[in-house]
Amino acid sequence: MTDRTTRAGDRATAEGDRTYDLLGIGLGPFNLSLAALADGIPTTPGHTPLTTAFYEQRPAFHWHPGLLIDGATLQVPFLADLTTLADPTSPWTFLNYLRTRDRLYPFYFAEQFHIHRAEYDAYCRWVSEQLPTIHFNHQVDAIRWNTDHSHFDVDHTQLGPDGEAQALGRTHTRHIALGVGTAPFIPEPLRPLAESPGTPVIHSADYLHHREELLRADHITVIGSGQSGAEIFLDLLRARPRGIEKIHWLARTQAFAPMEYSKLGLEHFTPDYTHYFHALPEHVRDTLVPQQWQLHKGIDTDTIAAIHDELYRRTLHGGWPDATLTPGVSVRTAGRLSGSGNRIELHLEHTQQATRSRLTTDAVVLATGYRERPLDTLLTGIAPHIHRDTQGRPRIHTDFRLDLDPTITGNIYVQNAERHTHGVGAPDLGLAAWRSATILNNLTDTTPYPLPQRTAFTTFGLTPHPTPAIPGQGTTLTPLTQDH
Repeated sequence: MTDRTTRAGDRATAEGDRTYDLLGIGLGPFNLSLAALADGIPTTPGHTPLTTAFYEQRPAFHWHPGLLIDGATLQVPFLADLTTLADPTSPWTFLNYLRTRDRLYPFYFAEQFHIHRAEYDAYCRWVSEQLPTIHFNHQVDAIRWNTDHSHFDVDHTQLGPDGEAQALGRTHTRHIALGVGTAPFIPEPLRPLAESPGTPVIHSADYLHHREELLRADHITVIGSGQSGAEIFLDLLRARPRGIEKIHWLARTQAFAPMEYSKLGLEHFTPDYTHYFHALPEHVRDTLVPQQWQLHKGIDTDTIAAIHDELYRRTLHGGWPDATLTPGVSVRTAGRLSGSGNRIELHLEHTQQATRSRLTTDAVVLATGYRERPLDTLLTGIAPHIHRDTQGRPRIHTDFRLDLDPTITGNIYVQNAERHTHGVGAPDLGLAAWRSATILNNLTDTTPYPLPQRTAFTTFGLTPHPTPAIPGQGTTLTPLTQDH
């Protein structure tokens, strides 16, 4: 697509007065999955193909480039690619990517169920470069509902190679899919240091960009007990000399705990559980989410084992490694240590002991996770039409549509902004294809992607599954009590 744009204050309309069926905003794995499955919707007699466009302000696709540590793998199987779990015959599967690279046999003999993150990043970039509906260097500025024409007007800025604004444009679309992703979270006590130029306090999202600088530091502190914190601690540990490692690893959680990876535990990342969670009362959902942290914030057991093995190896010739691992600790305040250059002083509190201490360090890596990007800035133009819950968050239907006033006949779908309504599976790659298929089925009011009736052995709650997975099989639950 070529935008007719202008450098003046007026915005030109892309491709004349064309109105798309769907415009995706943001291009992480989730909207990329939607773009791939939208491309695969077959044309039926009497129906025109679905018209879509996807805008991304970056110049190219990159998936967490600062965390593509050598050897780091996905925490989901390779089947959790962009399309397979909705359509394994799609040309955009990971296996087809391997085929186009003549790598099917090496992958077959490697027997890797969990692929390298760098390989997943390369696969997604391959898809993004092949799909004609994807447009990089397009920054979306505002969304408004056009009542006269029953479509959304989307204002955008076309960016140059260095991110500078080159031209303004406007696109019309009947429906929108928001996939703006998450942003690195920096705890309040450490925010001033992280935002101060030249201070060696970085978020894990930028780890590889600063790795050499970090390794030159005399003492390093890693904060955060999730997978990223564990991988960074292990990578730094392996790179430091034996006996003078000088690394602290701190975490607020009460243990460096393994991620829940039992087969029945993983059924929390199925459509069945998502539907169950969505039907719960709001206050129950809000209570459940923080209790389920170990489903998605723990550490892969192989990584825990690798850390222990590396620490143990460093004791073989006597002595202990100069590495301190302390859970149950929070950072109360932090600041530069006066008269010592860029040295940092962390004021710590141990919750169980009710004790406080200070730690002096030369560099800090914040493996403190991510938070959903707020949607309000983009949706200012239609904010009065969005229905909200008691906490002021957007209400989201089970098919991932924002709950809007009936005066807006177009739909706004959200991807990875619905944890409060859909549960812990919202950011999970394993549900990407299913969610994309759900959105496309709803948008087209047809079933281009038939979805399974049942996806878990667990029945979440006393309400039975609507139909057995195989006709004629399965059991029916009898309610324990009846309301009269």
